[in-house]
Amino acid sequence: MNVIKYQKKTIKNIFRYFGFDIQRHVPGLSNADIITSTLKNFKIDLVLDVGANIGQFSSDLRESGYKGNIISFEPLSEAYSFLQKKAASDPRWIVHPRCAVGADICEIEINIAGNSVSSSILSMLDNHISASPDSEYIGKESVPLVTIDSVLPDIIKNNNNLFLKIDTQGFENEVLNGAKNVMPQIRGILLELSLVQLYEGQHLWQEMMSRLNDEGFVLWSILSNFTDIDTGRTLQVDGIFFKA
Repeated sequence: MNVIKYQKKTIKNIFRYFGFDIQRHVPGLSNADIITSTLKNFKIDLVLDVGANIGQFSSDLRESGYKGNIISFEPLSEAYSFLQKKAASDPRWIVHPRCAVGADICEIEINIAGNSVSSSILSMLDNHISASPDSEYIGKESVPLVTIDSVLPDIIKNNNNLFLKIDTQGFENEVLNGAKNVMPQIRGILLELSLVQLYEGQHLWQEMMSRLNDEGFVLWSILSNFTDIDTGRTLQVDGIFFKA
């Protein structure tokens, strides 16, 4: 028997004697690892992080190895303050002046959720609150609403392959409506696909997938997102789409 194999077997037997079993660790891919792999595969050089909150998504991309440019958008004043601090030391991570993103240019009110990440311009429905009681709205604040088309043309002219991440809690379709002019440069999109109605007036997964398919995108990957732990029902998933 090979000496190394013998040593491994001996060590495993010793641990088993004390009630422990040693198995080879096979590291799994995190959602950020999967996303970063797709960005590399499609040579993405700019990520538009719409609905950045405190920068969790972009920070995870950096930790997973994405080295390209990032532009983050966040409407909540408290989250925006944290986001600015997090991005301050990264020269390739730009935080756009505080705003919400949609299909119009105006002033708008956004509902502030208790957990921050579930905040939305739309009214929250009972399905969401019952699955996540800490997401219930606790206030509102005014914020400028802009479109991707109105703020990005000058910024993105040196970038060839854009990836649009949308985390706007039911407002995804409006964000796409405001990005029609830059859509030819958008190679990939990540957005939340709701399987049930969580916000008043939101578009569900079938409509969003149909729209993206019509615009030349194909579903590339599905990542877990939001499940009601009491019922086991999946309420939302993240869909990653790329142009075929």
